[in-house]
Amino acid sequence: MSQPLVGMDLSELREAVGPGQPAYRARQLYEALYRRREFELARVSTLPSALREVLGGSYAVGLPEIATVYESSDGTRRYLLRLGDGRTVETVLMPEGERDTLCISTQVGCPAACAFCMTAQLGLERNLSAGEIVGQVLLLAHENKLKQEGGRLNIVMMGQGEPLLNLDNVLKATRILLDPAGFGLSPRRVTVSTVGIVPKIAELGREAERPKLAVSLNGSTEEMRRELMPVARKYSLKDLLAACKAYPLRPWEKLTFEYVLLKGVNDADADARRVGKMLANLNCKVNLIALNPGPGIPFETPAPERVAAFQQIVRRSLPCFVRKPRGLDIYAACGQLKRSQA
Repeated sequence: MSQPLVGMDLSELREAVGPGQPAYRARQLYEALYRRREFELARVSTLPSALREVLGGSYAVGLPEIATVYESSDGTRRYLLRLGDGRTVETVLMPEGERDTLCISTQVGCPAACAFCMTAQLGLERNLSAGEIVGQVLLLAHENKLKQEGGRLNIVMMGQGEPLLNLDNVLKATRILLDPAGFGLSPRRVTVSTVGIVPKIAELGREAERPKLAVSLNGSTEEMRRELMPVARKYSLKDLLAACKAYPLRPWEKLTFEYVLLKGVNDADADARRVGKMLANLNCKVNLIALNPGPGIPFETPAPERVAAFQQIVRRSLPCFVRKPRGLDIYAACGQLKRSQA
């Protein structure tokens, strides 16, 4: 089986091209893969034909394959992608005006077991490699002619999986996505979302090149969060908030807290007041997500008026936004990625 090139950094590509080649050949291959998105080795015209032939004997570009595409009435597209071992993950494209957002996966399935999330029903099959993470971006950017320049493309690692439990591969993929000679995104355009893996939050904060951080909160008390998110039994709300307070934000950066509203469970005025008080001293904002329903999820979506009332209370303490659901009719919205047939 040919070894995939996508996911390799510059030093690994130097090894791939071989010791007999000038050092700049690896740079040419790196830019062809990530900057120019050339996915057939035979067509990488900056490389000599003999080198292309040698590389083709041992390596493949290594992108995932598109198994199925589901298109929503609102323009969202959910891609079911097949990996090299036959497993599948989902990536979602959300176009909006002149901007596009790609929601990518970092694991096959998810181990977090959040009670309101369809992906949790899959369990964890395995981590994705750095190449499989980057490959989602490269493939969908190519398929949809997406432009990364000028802040037109956002990447959110909020698909299948808990990214901080696959942190090494997430960081390697991020370095390629942020490298001006690679995919060339601004760090302002890449966000990673965690359920609250406290030690890994600190580890992420020590990295010079890293995405922005979003934290799933989803409960206004310790007890509520434990019921909804099993991870909270290991990492308490107190410890999570301490990790967030210690997190070294860059001058332009805010933390984001995600809060999924569940009818009659965590959406009362008292919950909103507790959330506002809890986060008031952090440099952050809150995104509210009214539950995106699905089969097997034992919760209901609150009415729009309840969502708006919750938002108004939190806004007294800090910026608070309601995230508009995208792709509900094709199971592409937040918490719905379970490889479902649309």
